Amino acid sequence: MPNLGLSELIVILMILLLVFGASRLPQLGESLGRTIRGFKRGIATDDKIAVQDANAEQPPSAPTETKREGEVAEADIVERKS
Repeated sequence: MPNLGLSELIVILMILLLVFGASRLPQLGESLGRTIRGFKRGIATDDKIAVQDANAEQPPSAPTETKREGEVAEADIVERKS
């Protein structure tokens, strides 16, 4: 991937300014930042997940639902590493 210099970044910013407008750029930057933080947080957590088969018998108190082949009924985090 080629390196981006200052002049290329200015051109990209000007194109974004023309396409989205000045009032919309801060909102786009904020949502992009939240997305990146959430992605990093999701990758950093190491959760062990217990998965229960959808075709397994349900307890009598559980409501009956139509289930497709291979569908997961529940997934619970059983251990979280920090």
